[in-house]
Amino acid sequence: MDIFLIIGIITGLGAIITGMTLKGASISVLINPEAAIIILVGTTAAVMNSFPKKEFLKIPSLLGVLFKEKKRDNPAETIEKIVQMSQVTRKNGLLSLEESIKDINDKFMKKGLEMVVDGVDPETVREILEIEIEGLEERHRLGASILTTAGASSPTLGVLGAVIGLIGALGNLADTQKLGESIASAFVATLYGIFFGYVIFHPFASRLKRKSSEEVSTMNIVLEGILCIQLGENPKNIENKLVCMLEPKDRLKFQQISAEENSNEKEKGTL
Repeated sequence: MDIFLIIGIITGLGAIITGMTLKGASISVLINPEAAIIILVGTTAAVMNSFPKKEFLKIPSLLGVLFKEKKRDNPAETIEKIVQMSQVTRKNGLLSLEESIKDINDKFMKKGLEMVVDGVDPETVREILEIEIEGLEERHRLGASILTTAGASSPTLGVLGAVIGLIGALGNLADTQKLGESIASAFVATLYGIFFGYVIFHPFASRLKRKSSEEVSTMNIVLEGILCIQLGENPKNIENKLVCMLEPKDRLKFQQISAEENSNEKEKGTL
């Protein structure tokens, strides 16, 4: 579970409740089934009308991607692993990768190395892995567009809910107390719409795009590393090439990992 995302949602909700309290508004007005129906059901209908059934049914898995904290190696750790494998293959040949493959959990890396061991030519390896990356990008792009559509529809439906509420309020012109309550209730739909649009759906779309970017970046590192191993490049050259693909903070992380590895090797050598 992505706790940071949960904290963000709670913080957004807390900001609204705190603001209403400071302004003297009653929190009880937020309990408005009519407004919830207009926003949630209306937004669902807008998404249904925008995407075919097979794409709409992917929403639960899409939310799973957002809320699940996927465990994967840091890019720096991935490079260190690739460099170590290149050192082994440099000494013992590509077939020695068979032992390393058994301990790899990354399906993308495993698939690429298996093709290398099977003797698939480099161009075909690159083509297949690039198709895999493009497929992932397309799936995430679709998910982000679904959330963006929901984010665009929700605030507009909030305005629609307010209009519907005001129409109802016009029937209570003779009763000042009921009129005030009806107007307050009418604008709850607008509040719901803005909250779900700009605190939930649009940020979710941005988060999915960012997660996709990070995953694709790591996959590209793996792709280049696998091809370098297959071509028998010098491990140091592979390291220098892949480190250039890292962000500054990850380069520092790689330097720390390399220093630890060198320290461990020196300790083993003195024993």
